[in-house]
This record gives sequence, C-alpha cells and structure tokens, in this order.
Amino acid sequence: MAEALKNIYNEAFIEALIYALDQEYSLFDSEQFRTHFFEEGWENLALKQRMRKITVCLKDSLPEDYQEALQILYKIAPQFNGLGGIIFPDYVEQYGLQEWDESMHALAYFTEFSTSEFAVRPFLIKDGKRMLEQMMKWSTHSNEHVRRLASEGSRPRLPWGTAVPSLKEDPRQTLPILENLKNDHSLYVRKSVANHLNDISYTHSEFVLRIANEWIGKNKNTDWIIKHACRSLLKKGNREALALFGYGNDSPIKIEHLTLHPDTIQIGDSIQFTFHISAESTIPVRVEYAIDYVKSRGQRNRKIFMLKTCNMKQGEKNIITKTHAFKDLTTRKHYKGIHTISIVINGAVKAEKDFIIK
Repeated sequence: MAEALKNIYNEAFIEALIYALDQEYSLFDSEQFRTHFFEEGWENLALKQRMRKITVCLKDSLPEDYQEALQILYKIAPQFNGLGGIIFPDYVEQYGLQEWDESMHALAYFTEFSTSEFAVRPFLIKDGKRMLEQMMKWSTHSNEHVRRLASEGSRPRLPWGTAVPSLKEDPRQTLPILENLKNDHSLYVRKSVANHLNDISYTHSEFVLRIANEWIGKNKNTDWIIKHACRSLLKKGNREALALFGYGNDSPIKIEHLTLHPDTIQIGDSIQFTFHISAESTIPVRVEYAIDYVKSRGQRNRKIFMLKTCNMKQGEKNIITKTHAFKDLTTRKHYKGIHTISIVINGAVKAEKDFIIK
C-alpha cells in the first residue's frame, strides 16, 4: 500500500527544516519549533493540517517583519523541492496578503521549487483584476514553472484549491493568459492550459468549443492542448467536439457478439467482456465503454472508460477483449444490483448488456 501523502511532513522533514533554519537565522529557537510542531496528536493531522501547522510554527519562529522573514525562507527553499516545499507559498498566503508586491515576488520564486498554485487563490479573491494582471506578466516569464503558475493558479476548478467563484462565472477573464501559453514549448505548461480549458468546459462548453475551433490546425503543440482540453466533452458524447476530431459519424461501425463472463459477480470480482467491431467504410473510430453503476439509493450513474482510438479501414474486423475490476476504491464504492455495460463508438451506444453484482 502506498504511503499516506501526509507523511511527506514527517519527523525527518521537520528536522531537516529545523537544521536549515538554524543555519540561516541566528535567533532561531529550534527547541521551541520542535516542541510546537510535535504536540500530542500531530500524527493524526492530515496533509494540509500538517502543512498549515508548519506555517504557523514558521510565523512564531521567524522575524516579525514579513520581508525579513522572507529573506530567510528564500535561502532555504531550494533545499525543499517538490510537494513538501508548498509550506513556503503557504506562508505567503497566510501572512502576505497585505504586502502585495513582495508577495508576488515570493510566489514566483517559491513556485520554481514546489508550486504556488494554491497560495495565489486568496489573492485572486482579494483583488481579482490586479492578480490576473500579474498572471499575464507571469505568462511571458522565462521560467516554465512561473508560466505554468499563471495558468494553473487561475484554473476555475483547481483540485484542492480555494474556490474563486468569479473564475467559474466568466471564463473570458483568463483567455488572454491562455492565448500567451497556447503554443508553449513546455509540456508542463501545455498540460496546465489543457486542464484549465477542461475546467471551463464543465460550465461553458460553447466557449471552449469556440476556442478549439479557432486554435486547431495551426500548431502541433496547440492541437495537443485542444484535444486534451476537450476530453470531458468527448467523454460526454458532445457531438461538436466529436466532429472536431473526426469522430462525428458512427453509422459505418457495427458491434456484434458482445459477451460478458461472468454475468453475475460479487464486489471485488472482475468481469471480462468481448465484442466484435467491423467497419463498412474507412473511418476514424473512438472506442469507449460505459458502466452504469448502481448507487447507494438505487439510482444509477454512468462512468465512461477509454478503450482505443484508431482509423478503421473498409471491411476491417477486430475482436476486442477487456477486463474490468469491481473492487471498492477510495473514489468509488460498489453496491449490489443490476448494472449495465455499453460499448460506445464515436459517442453513440452501439451495444449493451446487463450484469448483476450480488
């Protein structure tokens, strides 16, 4: 079993942080910091709770003057690359909202070692116009981490991030930032732009499709962004999105002999399904399968899974076999009842069968 993410902030991390602070700040009280963090019950704190406790400990241990404290954090931050280094942007988020210019410099600096995407959210809430203007500047920065911050930090549905309602309400606000990044040479940045647009597609699909139609076919980097950005629309069977990528027609494709083995299972078991696919004419094909899961109150919820995309030639025939597990996960719990599996071709259901989970 994978180690809990919260254990990034373990005893070894805290001791490394204490050592680094002690080297850079002569008045640092290492014992006070250690005692404060390792209070009874610290092991039960979740990831973000541990992060915030470290931030509070930093505040109590560093100079009261915000800029003086940052000078010390600037020196030690490069030693803490990765997720653990989010404590530094978090310090800015908690204690720098009234020190705008210095905080902008700090967020751009710290993001190079971890990410400041979560820390920018309160600044967007405090003064969205000013923060988006800053992000526009970041979108032309020479460092890919700072350019990514411009896109990732302003995502309407940033996972784990504080909600910023105005970003969900009006996607036009961030379009100039995305325009600057739509042909970025860094895949790290392009993934963020695609995820940003995918976020928007949940509430403003027509806006994303308009952008996709304007951008497509001009550059391979931008084309990659568009397809990744439209992934949720494609899964939902949006006809305009499907047509944009050549999957607008399903009629030449036939699905036959869909079989399930077994057709009655228990939670934790797997089902293997097989079907025959054939093409009456040459056509691009997007092959997915859907499962209608029974939920706790008896209602059903459909989940789409990708199988493959390909170009099928006239007269071509293939047999596709797939095994799907029904083990309970942290993100999905299974319930007894009649479920349905469907084969989806270019957004259209072509065959389906029921099965039972006991």
